[in-house]
Amino acid sequence: MKFDTACDLAAQVRTGKILAIDVAQAAIARIDALDGPINAFTDRTFNRALMSAAAIDRKVRAGIDPGPMAGVPFAVKNLFDIEGLVTRAGSKIRRTCQAAAQDATLVAKWTDAGGILLGALNMDEFAYGFTTENAHDGPTRNPHDLTRMSGGSSGGSAAAVAAGMVPITAGSDTNGSIRVPAAFCGVFGLKPTYGRLSRRGAFPFVHSFDHVGPFARTIGDLALAYNTAQGDDPNDPVQSRRAEEPIVLANTPSIGDLRIGILDDWFQTNAWPEAISAVGTIARALQAERQVSLARADLARASAFIISGAEGAMQHLGDLRRRPQDFDPATRDRLLAGGLLPASLILKAQRFRTWFRAQVAEVFKSVDVVLAPATPLSAPALGQTSMRLGDKEVLVRPNIGIYTQPLSFIGLPVLVVPVCAPGAMPMGVQIIAAPWREDLLFQTAHYLERLGITQAMRPKSVGSPPGQNRID
Repeated sequence: MKFDTACDLAAQVRTGKILAIDVAQAAIARIDALDGPINAFTDRTFNRALMSAAAIDRKVRAGIDPGPMAGVPFAVKNLFDIEGLVTRAGSKIRRTCQAAAQDATLVAKWTDAGGILLGALNMDEFAYGFTTENAHDGPTRNPHDLTRMSGGSSGGSAAAVAAGMVPITAGSDTNGSIRVPAAFCGVFGLKPTYGRLSRRGAFPFVHSFDHVGPFARTIGDLALAYNTAQGDDPNDPVQSRRAEEPIVLANTPSIGDLRIGILDDWFQTNAWPEAISAVGTIARALQAERQVSLARADLARASAFIISGAEGAMQHLGDLRRRPQDFDPATRDRLLAGGLLPASLILKAQRFRTWFRAQVAEVFKSVDVVLAPATPLSAPALGQTSMRLGDKEVLVRPNIGIYTQPLSFIGLPVLVVPVCAPGAMPMGVQIIAAPWREDLLFQTAHYLERLGITQAMRPKSVGSPPGQNRID
């Protein structure tokens, strides 16, 4: 069952062909066998999983539909509230907090739909990072090569799916924290439109552009997770009151007359050859040739940095004063720097944000979706502090997200698809649409998946280079 899709598992459980308890026990065995070297899980909820599975099997025997995610194992980034667990958000400071009294909305929705929660997953401290090299819980390693990063801040979420421990996970994305690890680990990841999914019970980083979303190994599974997570939540003041818009995947996918562009300028500058090649592979499959510019994407990224630093610092000012020694030094220093930003600079960034959103809206009048690299290169080595971008040597942590930050800055929906060349580490390509047009993202990605252009690559034997034995 390691690489069975969530859709297949749910269909078999709902019809009684397999038992949810067997699925749960198999997932527990996989996590026990595989997670040691990968270090994706920080908390395991195996007792809860077994009780949930038993309840699902009782429903099936009684002729009651347990829901669209019946028996599907899942796990969530450890910034989501899980009843009975402390929501650590990747930190040391929060470990003395009270346990959550109830599940986060996304966790509750997946559970109510028949999903089986297996645990919480590793992340960068307070979601401020792109590497998941957590100073308190250790790094999450890339299942395709244990010497490399999984990406962040939702690295545990991407790695758990890539390794086949669970078919679906949840992460969060502020500046690229779903898209970067999806790209590095070679899985599908969705950052929906800002406000599309409820964030209630997800520990915040930057209120004005935090998103939550799913990871999966197939587009069908990603659609299942996304559809099940939708729905109005009156307890989340940020969530849009829009009606649910479920994704329905066509039996014969087509891109029809979609107008598809390729982002140029900023989104190609400094990219390594493997990033340009990945976008080229997707563009050729879609017969996309039109080059599209987002004016001043460089300033969008700079403004995103400013707002992230300022809002993030405000979230943690009390602990920065009282317990600075308990932060990861890298996180602490970035938050302190954010707290020192002058109000005039923050105001300028917010004004630019309004201008940039209007410019991007004009772009989407002439195209339906656009393509861009998710990262400038494949996963760097664990512990690597610098990398070459163009003619400059730059720091790894703040620069992995150069192509993701301008997009989350204004809340655009983005779906990352994996591109896996033989013998190479995975790369990811961003498919981007106008706000509330997740349907176009899924239409495009489903078409690519059916062509065999994009698919999740199964990891090789743990620790060996790409191209050698599989772990399954």
